[in-house]
Amino acid sequence: VTVGAYRAVPQVPRRTLVTGGARSGKSWEAERRLATFPGVVYVATGGGRDGDAEWDARVRAHRERRPGSWRTVETRDLVPLLAREGPPLLIDCLSLWLTDAMDRVDAWNEEAWEPGGRRALRERTAELVAAVRATPRTVVLVTNEVGSGIVPAHVSGRLFRDELGRLNAAVAEECEHVLLVVAGQSLTLRG
Repeated sequence: VTVGAYRAVPQVPRRTLVTGGARSGKSWEAERRLATFPGVVYVATGGGRDGDAEWDARVRAHRERRPGSWRTVETRDLVPLLAREGPPLLIDCLSLWLTDAMDRVDAWNEEAWEPGGRRALRERTAELVAAVRATPRTVVLVTNEVGSGIVPAHVSGRLFRDELGRLNAAVAEECEHVLLVVAGQSLTLRG
């Protein structure tokens, strides 16, 4: 397939969701899915963390293993990127996007959360899911699977776990290909 100035690339599902636990290999698997494309926009949703050497090392490791032809965009404003034509997107990750979305509606404050914050978050996630559904681009999305472990001790942890589960399920429903990565092994759930 040749699109505009892009050279021929293999046929792949237009929308892929890669989920898994911490350090499972999900980011590497997502990168592998797009490795043959001549240009990819890597969308980092985590942002910077001043003074956090461990976080800086994680970001550096991710950058060093990506092809030099890939461009990195650091943003949590995903809807406009998904709406535009262009090279494939690798969005890493929805979990950090959700953290920011919950920050924006003050979801960590129980008084603000009910009912206005909950409604605002649901609207924001619905907008993202609709953008994934409508995107003209090839997109690989990475997310964490956090609902398989212990029940979080704090309300905010349980709330995040529940909202991420809802977001993951809604995005997965829009993807032709869904992968679960466990211990570095990729299992196809859909596709």
